[in-house]
Amino acid sequence: MEKLPVDQGGWGRHKCAACAYEQGYHDGLSHRNQIDFDEIMKDLDESQAQAQRHKSPHVAYALGYADGVSDSYK
Repeated sequence: MEKLPVDQGGWGRHKCAACAYEQGYHDGLSHRNQIDFDEIMKDLDESQAQAQRHKSPHVAYALGYADGVSDSYK
C-alpha cells in the first residue's frame, strides 16, 4: 500500500485499494482482456483502513493486474 499514490478525489474516493489490488491480481492471473473499470470500481467495498486510506484504487488495480499476469507464467 505504501507504493500507491494518494488519491482523495473522484469516484474512486474511499474505495478499498487492497480490494482493487486483489481484483486486479485475479484478473491478471486469468489474463482477462475485457475490463470495464467503472464496473470494477462500483463493485469494490469502501474502506477507510489506515494502510489504504486515500490510496489510489486505480493504481492498486493496475499493479495487481501486472503482478497477476507476471505470476501466471510461473
